[in-house]
Amino acid sequence: MILLQNYAEGKFHPSTPEGEVLYNAITGEEIAVASSKGLDFDAMMKYARSKGGEKLRKMTFHERGNMLKALALHLLSKKEDFYAISAWTGATRADSWIDIEGGIGNLFANASLRRQFPDLPYYIDGETVPLSKGGSFSGHHIMVPKEGVAIHINAYNFPIWGMLEKIAVNLLAGMPAIVKPATVTSFLTEAVVREIVASGILPEGALQLICGSARGILDFVGSSDVVTFTGSASTGVMLKSNPNLIANATPFNMEADSLNSSILGKDAVPGTPEFDLFIKEVRKEMTVKCGQKCTAIRRIMVPEHLMEDVQIALGKELSKTVIGNPAVEGVRMGALAGKGQVKEVREQVQKLLKTAQLVYGDLDNFQVTGADKDKGAFLSPLLLRNDHPFDSEEIHNIEAFGPVATLIPYKDIADAITLAKMGKGSLCCSIVTHDPVLAREFVVNAASMHGRILVLDRDCAKESTGHGSPLPLLVHGGPGRAGGGEEMGGKRGVMHYLQRTAIQGSPSMLTHITQVYQQGGKTQESDIHPFRKHFEELQIGDTLITHKRTVTEADIVNFANVSWDHFYAHTDHTSLEGTLFEKPVAHGYFILSAAAGLFVDAKKGPVLLNYGLEECRFLKPMYAGATIGVKLTCKEKIGQDKRDETDIAKGIVKWLVEVTDETGELVAIATILTMVKKLNQQ
Repeated sequence: MILLQNYAEGKFHPSTPEGEVLYNAITGEEIAVASSKGLDFDAMMKYARSKGGEKLRKMTFHERGNMLKALALHLLSKKEDFYAISAWTGATRADSWIDIEGGIGNLFANASLRRQFPDLPYYIDGETVPLSKGGSFSGHHIMVPKEGVAIHINAYNFPIWGMLEKIAVNLLAGMPAIVKPATVTSFLTEAVVREIVASGILPEGALQLICGSARGILDFVGSSDVVTFTGSASTGVMLKSNPNLIANATPFNMEADSLNSSILGKDAVPGTPEFDLFIKEVRKEMTVKCGQKCTAIRRIMVPEHLMEDVQIALGKELSKTVIGNPAVEGVRMGALAGKGQVKEVREQVQKLLKTAQLVYGDLDNFQVTGADKDKGAFLSPLLLRNDHPFDSEEIHNIEAFGPVATLIPYKDIADAITLAKMGKGSLCCSIVTHDPVLAREFVVNAASMHGRILVLDRDCAKESTGHGSPLPLLVHGGPGRAGGGEEMGGKRGVMHYLQRTAIQGSPSMLTHITQVYQQGGKTQESDIHPFRKHFEELQIGDTLITHKRTVTEADIVNFANVSWDHFYAHTDHTSLEGTLFEKPVAHGYFILSAAAGLFVDAKKGPVLLNYGLEECRFLKPMYAGATIGVKLTCKEKIGQDKRDETDIAKGIVKWLVEVTDETGELVAIATILTMVKKLNQQ
């Protein structure tokens, strides 16, 4: 039997033989022992902060992102080893795919996020805030990595995904992590951590693992630490009330199991694509991972006149579910994570049956293929029916965390909205309808009690990821019973591990701190045109003051003919009465084009191409006879990775373009982007 290895303070520490015995969910055989005896949680926290935190904070977002990408590629090359161990949890190949490759996918997704951050260890949030009339005093917001450790307390149902989706975010932000997987399936998490350590990709102290109990670890958290929890609402509330956690105002992000719902729209009658999609989605959510998903459908809401149709169709689909050993061909649903989970689900089903009836499945009598039903943690899909959902508290309060869902009727969309919200806060729900009016009414009125809403119809079905799939770039979490937290969500998730601080000072001082030019700050000119400089040679604040150009009537007419923009304000002298314009006005895009003509250096050089335009405002009408000049300033630099050895080493440079007239008044402002070659092509 395997003694699972904890990983603490840079070393592996084997579990003691008297620890908790872990079992194969299919065969019931003893496979491992988990224990945290001998671990010093306080020392682990200090080690993470001093070793891992210090190294990660010195890395830039781009370096951290590339680190995640390298780790994802490494783990992907070892995935078959993880699939073999995942089978011990009772998972089918499809179940394991969600956990293993879904988890690795989170690493890839967060690695790609590096492009949305600067190549700096910190992030500048939002826009400059002017704080004085003369422009010499302004404010901004900087976000730096918290100088603590992220403690992740995870659930048993996704031992790989649960870890990787969380550490991907804190590592990108620059914080180390201590991971505490649920002990019952910790053998799979441990296998992945051993591979991560062996790769040598993460810096020392960036990741530690506790396989056994972590009771007492929250007694050592401080104000700079972050705690995340995934699991039952009752356990989450207990952890959240830790006195030390409260005293230090330690951020606590909770994602709890919830009574999620799926609603069949009234338009989705039998024979429509939406009806078939609904049946397929409910069946999938009941049987994937044996229904052991925090996002699984627990309440199936159906127009009352379609209850029989849905019950019959869903029963037919569920009857195709072959239960048993995932290693046997044709098996579509494996086992729950352990016999303890089977016991809990059976107890919760009995509570639900006080106000509902069982219309498909059996708690005791069902067939198991390729395994001994009594030795493994098997359970049949169970479909319940409750015809009085407004009078039954149980259906909105009790969750059977397994292949269990309850069919309930509704009269109209207002009923469906009310019923969905009676779950007191859900991670997600879905509505299957092809009626946009119905979809809008539901989403707008149900969103306040849901973290995510899927609107499923024939148009998105082919590419939809489905009801139960949280995505790295969208927030995952929900209000009320669902925990009141948020995780993932692209940049939003990363910011959970950063400290936002307001900074105030002169534009020049803020430019130096943020490494983004602040309008009104000091600039520097030289005899070398900025477009003659390579990426490394450019400095924030490098500026070009151009010569001037007078706008003529011929310019306006010619631009209208070239662009085909004959809007009356540019071309029709007779239609200006009652408008903002005294006479035909120059096109805004002509002013910007003319500005480019003034600041562009025409010779071949380091500037490879015009990459785009981020911001543009036309502030004052420009008429024939006006004279414009341009101030071009290097605003920000963003390095890019080479795609391969043959690619040109380059970066993106953002330029502030300020166009003024003969009075010195600002008439247009824009941020343009160029792709600039690097001097160092390595």
